[in-house]
Amino acid sequence: MRLLRFHCIWPLQNLEPCKLQHVQHQQQSSTAADTSTGTDADADRLPSHGRCEPHPPRDTARVQSHLHAAAVVRGGLFSPALFPPHDLRFRSSSSSYSYTTVSRASLSSSLLRLACRRRRISSRSCLCSPRRDVPSPRMLSTLPRLPIFEAVARHDPRSAAVVHSLSGRTFTYGELLADVSRARDRLLDARSGAGLDGERVAFLVENSYDYVVTLLACLAARAIAVPLSPAFPAPELQYILDHSEACLLVSSPRFTPKANEVLATGLASPPTHVELPKHAGGRAPEAVSLDDTDPAGAGLMLYTSGTTNRPDVLTAQSLSLIEAWNYTPADRLLHVLPLHHIHGTVNALLTPLLAGSSIEFMFPFNADAVWRRLAAPFLPATNGTANGTANGTITPPSTNGIVTNGNSSSSTSAAVTPSSQNGTTTTPLPPITFFTVVPTVYSRLLASHKHLPPAVQEAARDAVSPAHMRLAISGSAALPTPVKAAWRDLSRGTVLLERYGMTEVGMALSCGLDPADRVDASVGWPLPSVEARLVDVDTGDVIPEGQDVDPATGRERAGEIQLRGPTIFREYWRNPDATAKEFVTDTDTDKPGRDGSGRPWFKTGDVAVRRPVPSAGHNAAAQPWARGPMYFILGRRTADIIKTGGEKVSALEVERELLSLPEVAEAAVVAVPSGNWGQKVGAVVILDPDVVQKWTPLEMRRALKSRLAGYKIPQVMRVVDHIPRNAMGKINKKQLVKAIFADDVSGDEL
Repeated sequence: MRLLRFHCIWPLQNLEPCKLQHVQHQQQSSTAADTSTGTDADADRLPSHGRCEPHPPRDTARVQSHLHAAAVVRGGLFSPALFPPHDLRFRSSSSSYSYTTVSRASLSSSLLRLACRRRRISSRSCLCSPRRDVPSPRMLSTLPRLPIFEAVARHDPRSAAVVHSLSGRTFTYGELLADVSRARDRLLDARSGAGLDGERVAFLVENSYDYVVTLLACLAARAIAVPLSPAFPAPELQYILDHSEACLLVSSPRFTPKANEVLATGLASPPTHVELPKHAGGRAPEAVSLDDTDPAGAGLMLYTSGTTNRPDVLTAQSLSLIEAWNYTPADRLLHVLPLHHIHGTVNALLTPLLAGSSIEFMFPFNADAVWRRLAAPFLPATNGTANGTANGTITPPSTNGIVTNGNSSSSTSAAVTPSSQNGTTTTPLPPITFFTVVPTVYSRLLASHKHLPPAVQEAARDAVSPAHMRLAISGSAALPTPVKAAWRDLSRGTVLLERYGMTEVGMALSCGLDPADRVDASVGWPLPSVEARLVDVDTGDVIPEGQDVDPATGRERAGEIQLRGPTIFREYWRNPDATAKEFVTDTDTDKPGRDGSGRPWFKTGDVAVRRPVPSAGHNAAAQPWARGPMYFILGRRTADIIKTGGEKVSALEVERELLSLPEVAEAAVVAVPSGNWGQKVGAVVILDPDVVQKWTPLEMRRALKSRLAGYKIPQVMRVVDHIPRNAMGKINKKQLVKAIFADDVSGDEL
């Protein structure tokens, strides 16, 4: 059974009530089921210059009318809800026209034949000969009432939602939800009516508008979205598909070969493959309605840890960041991160979409390209070249009336003032106001800046200065203090904001927006809606605030960070034992810091200390959550806390001191097994060739003698050319120890 698909374009001012009937037609017109009583007299009801035109099938959701026109169905007013979605469009013949849309509508077969007869065309040619000159309709579809869809629907439809940096293609908020609806219907069609509520939908899509549409389409289908990294080898993707039990594998045309490669592996239950077409952009805004059906099956599953987050958790994470970091529609975020991690997906994608900001994709990261894009709005116009071309690397596109950074394209600011380029009008690129990346990105940008042409160097410094870049954030790994200081100097005063988070909890701690609150080596305070506490790693006792120093030893008390609140994940997928193991519930109130509420705390596995910072936390009027003692991360309990000779050493602290030495370009501090000491502090370093060609362990120890206590100074050191990191700049230290210190049985040599 198949619905006939068509659209009819009739002048609205001449549209009289027509007898319509909701019927289904067999694919073969000769055997079509027709219960209509339409006769030749119905032809007189059609406008004399009306015409029936074919329209390609468009799988959209439900139906409503934008206009005050009504048709009669068996003597009653037309009800959009009667018609499941295909396209029926009415257009006025006047120069100022509008559309009304009936999605997946079926007219009576007799009325269709009559309409075609008036134009002397056959019903078969009407159905099968698509027109290409008809503009896209303003179609009203239906999506579940998720906060992300409510927010997008409220944003200015002319405002840029997503921009492809290198091509300049721009996609507006006005077209986003309609594209999501169409993609959602493609996913549902692939299930042949089985639905997707709570099912896993994995996808391989490049960092682009297509990724945004695919992710949101999964949520719109009430499915659990499973983003895949195209960089993963086929066996790793096979594991994710098997473990998640994905029923669909969605790919963009670019990654269809990769999808086919994965599907050719020995999957336990191969998912159905769906290829979604690329979006060209430029559609007219299309209205989308939101229904109140339960979207509880929707969610996001990230395979950095196998966690599953439901929409309410994702929304809580985003709202917390909007309050803390003040995302607004005026922000333009340059996105250079991978999208299978929470940093790239929640912080840099879902949250700015919720706030109405513009996201500009430039992936994969290239330091030279990033600098030139940042500098582009601040380069002077010379020889008829528009400022913003970055020495020909980037050509700014015309905005065609699209609102950028909260301002219309008629703004007189340097960022959006059209300039002449070779006789044509172009629009210089808007400045980037928001940048959130990992420490490695800042290190590489610092290293490459000196190789830029002088004019680009100066323009780039302007671009990242406090006058133009509202917020620059570092996360996902510890930020070396020397990198933070170097960035402040290069940017003429921008202080990088550090924060703490993980896949299971989203963002949990953050420094404040006031530069005085961005204290070196600190990740700040618990974010709005997040509760945090420290639990002594040895005794299991909660460390009450204000009792952060051991009175017996005078040393700071280190504890595991434990968190709770609406931003915390729900579960590890199909692993209740692991979920239960990572949560602890207070059942007693006789110990300090335990409330007996029964609300579970998540054990992060990260160790920190709290300490008051007199110069910070004085902006309570603007950010009331940013006050009290600040958190300082010592590292992962299993990888960064080195137990040597009865002492505990923070690998991150030692790394910061190593990186402050001019001889060291990169460093990783690890726990090396030792027969005598249990563990010894080991250092893996990359030297700066401009400073030194050779460096011995003894020279290293002398350089650190005045900076660290003796037991913290590395006792073993290896100089290497490369330290492997993952996509987020993190180092697997257990693997590094095995690779670098494999022949050090005891680790007792200097």
